[in-house]
Amino acid sequence: MELELEPLKLPSDNERPFVIAGPCSAETEEQVMKTALELRMKGCHNFRAGVWKPRTKPGGFEGNGEKALPWMQRVKKETGMMVATEVATPEHVELALKYDIDILWIGARTSANPFAVQALADALQGVDVPVFVKNPVNPDIELWIGALERINQAGVKRLGAIHRGFSSYDKKIYRNLPMWQIPIELRRRYPELPMICDPSHIGGRRELVAPLCQQAMDLGFDGLIVESHCEPDKAWSDAKQQVTPDVLDYILSLLVIRDEKISTEGITQLRHQIDELDNQLMDLLAKRMRVCREIGQYKKEHNMTVLQTNRYNEILEKRGAQGSLCGMAPDFVAQVFEHIHEESVRQQIEIINQ
Repeated sequence: MELELEPLKLPSDNERPFVIAGPCSAETEEQVMKTALELRMKGCHNFRAGVWKPRTKPGGFEGNGEKALPWMQRVKKETGMMVATEVATPEHVELALKYDIDILWIGARTSANPFAVQALADALQGVDVPVFVKNPVNPDIELWIGALERINQAGVKRLGAIHRGFSSYDKKIYRNLPMWQIPIELRRRYPELPMICDPSHIGGRRELVAPLCQQAMDLGFDGLIVESHCEPDKAWSDAKQQVTPDVLDYILSLLVIRDEKISTEGITQLRHQIDELDNQLMDLLAKRMRVCREIGQYKKEHNMTVLQTNRYNEILEKRGAQGSLCGMAPDFVAQVFEHIHEESVRQQIEIINQ
């Protein structure tokens, strides 16, 4: 279905994309105000802070709740910034609106649950407030679109999407895998839908925030939502991924903003897609080799030969047929898997001879 959208314009400096910045959590009134004032001095127009914090495990700081909302009101009054926070329940929506929060967003854990999203949609009926929907924790574009549709059907037309990456069992360089092809596909389907990037949650480490911001700009994202704290090392949640307002200002000053008239179908964006797919290929090959080494260990323990000719022939036949169905020449596919098999055999021989 089509989304019924109205322009979602957030204030920003002309030379920069719009940015929503602030601490992961609203910890104390002093911390909120200090961070907000520092950000405003650096030209930030939109302040964020987590009032309710869903944590993976119990026992961590889960936010101050309603107690923190007057602090957000004070930020708004004393700095002129728009203020934003995450909502996860109808009660959160009611309280956020009661305290005049300007922008709401729905988190990744919530957007993965259609029941929870529908409850929020019901609470937002007839409300004219900008709402951003983060991608669900799992890489499911239809689930993401479904969440956007539910909020849109409630009458929310100032709607946007936040790309914060996808959870993965494997430990990698990123806290959450970017999997850029998914937001790119969302943009292809809904070119008018504003999309912003959350480099803090994708990276999970502050040194990754700058390159991820630039990559988002290169891919044509409309803005950024970045976690910034006056004293990040003392943060009560997600300390490693937050940057100071000074550092954020420096990151933004170095951003190269591409010509917005260039389509996302242009060669730059396509090359970024190729890079992302190549990264995925390398990850998959690494996983395949890991399984091959486990097979090599099994063969060693059971005194089996490394080369199993019947299995090798089976792989070549199956993958060749798959290649034809996917529009690739069978000879090309055969050559690729011959090299993969050669490396697999090499690694298994190393294990057997250890």
